[in-house]
Amino acid sequence: MTSGFNKKKKLLLISVLLVVSTLIAYEPIRHNGFIGYDDPKYITQNPNVSSGITQQSVIWGFTKLYSANWHPLTRVSHMLDCQLFGLNPFWHHLVSLLFHIANALLLFWILTNITGAIWPSAFVAAVFALHPLQVESVAWAAERKTVLGGLFWMLTMLAYVRYARQPNFKRYMLVMLAFAMGLMSKPMVVTLPFILLLLDYWPLNRFGNSKLVRRSFGGGGFSTLNLLLEKIPLFVLSAMSCIMTLIAQHSGGAITTLEKIPFEHRIANMFVSYISYIGKMIAPSRLAVLYPLPLANFPVAKAVVCALLLFLITAIGIYIGRRKRYAAVGWLWYVGTLVPMIGLVQVGMQAMANRHMYISILGLLTIVAWAVNDLVANRPRWKVVAVVLSAVALSSIVTLTRMQVKHWQDSLTLFEYTLNVTGDNAPAENNYGCALSEAGRLDEAASHLSNAVRLLPTFAEARDNLYKVLLRQGKFDEAVVCLNELIRHKQASAEAYYNLAVVLSIQKKYDEAIKWFAETLGLDLNYPDAHRKMGAALLATGRTNEAIAYLNEALRRSPDQPEACANLGIAYAQVKKYEPAIQNLTKAVKLKYNRPDVLNALAWLLAAGKAPSAEDVNRAVEYAKLACELTKYKEPEFLDTLAAAYAAAGRFEEAVKTAKQAVETAKAEGKEEQVGEIQNRMELYKNGQRYIEKK
Repeated sequence: MTSGFNKKKKLLLISVLLVVSTLIAYEPIRHNGFIGYDDPKYITQNPNVSSGITQQSVIWGFTKLYSANWHPLTRVSHMLDCQLFGLNPFWHHLVSLLFHIANALLLFWILTNITGAIWPSAFVAAVFALHPLQVESVAWAAERKTVLGGLFWMLTMLAYVRYARQPNFKRYMLVMLAFAMGLMSKPMVVTLPFILLLLDYWPLNRFGNSKLVRRSFGGGGFSTLNLLLEKIPLFVLSAMSCIMTLIAQHSGGAITTLEKIPFEHRIANMFVSYISYIGKMIAPSRLAVLYPLPLANFPVAKAVVCALLLFLITAIGIYIGRRKRYAAVGWLWYVGTLVPMIGLVQVGMQAMANRHMYISILGLLTIVAWAVNDLVANRPRWKVVAVVLSAVALSSIVTLTRMQVKHWQDSLTLFEYTLNVTGDNAPAENNYGCALSEAGRLDEAASHLSNAVRLLPTFAEARDNLYKVLLRQGKFDEAVVCLNELIRHKQASAEAYYNLAVVLSIQKKYDEAIKWFAETLGLDLNYPDAHRKMGAALLATGRTNEAIAYLNEALRRSPDQPEACANLGIAYAQVKKYEPAIQNLTKAVKLKYNRPDVLNALAWLLAAGKAPSAEDVNRAVEYAKLACELTKYKEPEFLDTLAAAYAAAGRFEEAVKTAKQAVETAKAEGKEEQVGEIQNRMELYKNGQRYIEKK
């Protein structure tokens, strides 16, 4: 009994040390914010998530494919964070860290329970909790899916251990439930049924062992066939998840085609990645959020060496595994869990990703821990050496993890570091450029985005971001070149067409702009502002009736658009439909749209009507004066309108004085024709006659 009590105290002490050391390792996370890579679309700029828990948001979370993914429980966890903490990044990070700590504790308990070996189990759990490779999964808010999927992975194993020791339907249903929740957190969990088969081999020893428990789920003994049949419902769930994931990724355009990354490159990268992950586990340095995939000059020799090494290790692992089962189980765990993420179905542009090792690292750690345990058995001095080396290793990775967490402070810090530790890295250049742009460092942003395009000319996202920076810099010609390249590569979206049209409109190339506004609406009839901008461009080219149609459509979709109201009023005035012209111009002004030409047009229509009311005349004077004030009384046309408004109000002396100012201004600008027109009206004012001729 004393021995059992001491064991419990030992387990409790190790658990406390696990928690404390993990908190120490991740303490810098409290200074970290959200980053611009996936966090906006999953959390900060996703209204379905940032609004918190609502019936509508939960339904969306479970029923909609978004950003090439379907992981409803992860979405709900983000919603709950937003409900409780808003968009304070500290709490979002803390919740992810708590999930990670829970995973480490569950792992320790499970391994101790099924192997009886406390210290190897503690070592595996500690390295799992503290290794720098895990930082990406914990410190990246958008990677909540990894730690949440990891939680349900551990809970599934826990439920399976209970089931394996006393199989019954209820316990099996708990396994199914935990596994299904894992799949709804992150599809990486699909390999778990295969891992449960490995656990049957070791350490549960269910293969051919009828003494461990009395009966299996399907009845009978523990033959390989029975154990496989037992997992069929789990494999069915895995298959369903794979299908759902492929549908989501295909619909979101996330799956890279074989034209972009040939299959032979994927195979080669697979072999290199398997060996590289091992290297990152042993020597966790130069860890990056994005490892570039070399598309040109792929290192064939390196791939061949890695392939041979992978096959050799596999053969050795299986050979040794006949006597030391943990060797085979650990190696097959590592290889098997990486299969869905190794790049045969390429999603994204990365060669590999640290987050993919969150669960896979356990296979390698198991081999190391139990091999050392066997090595030091019955060798007291060696045990001391092993303890010292373990303490040094754990202390080192705590330090490295703290350093790695700091790199995730914000987008600028993260991607500057990533570029420093990787070679030519187009995705990282793109993300760093975006971060610089958000910080207002536009010249640097343009430089890095240009690097991304140079490294990968077909990188549509980088080119898309580049033209936006060029627009902010006022480099319209360069922006047009960039947009035309998108069109040439057939990568232009409705947004790209729209922005090209807007730039051309700014450059007063209205005929070209109209062409691209039409392309925008051809791709997306509901594209925001496209109808309004098209109407403005048509108005500028004198196609007034077409402009009226587009502007009316814009206002039908969104009635309170002051610019659309103003342009529609001007268009109606041009076709001499004065009543709707006044209505729309008045609405624009009421919406605080005080563009001088709009105020001037409205003032003229009010003052020069056939029988303006006193209210109309007073408004005409008010609007005309405001137009002149906004242009510092230097625009002869606006002064002319103000003079007409004064005359309509019977204020002829002010009308004559203002008309003289208009004449002088027009002469200074060389507008002789306009001078004559104003002088003719001024003579009427001098005679005290109201000028009623329409402009």
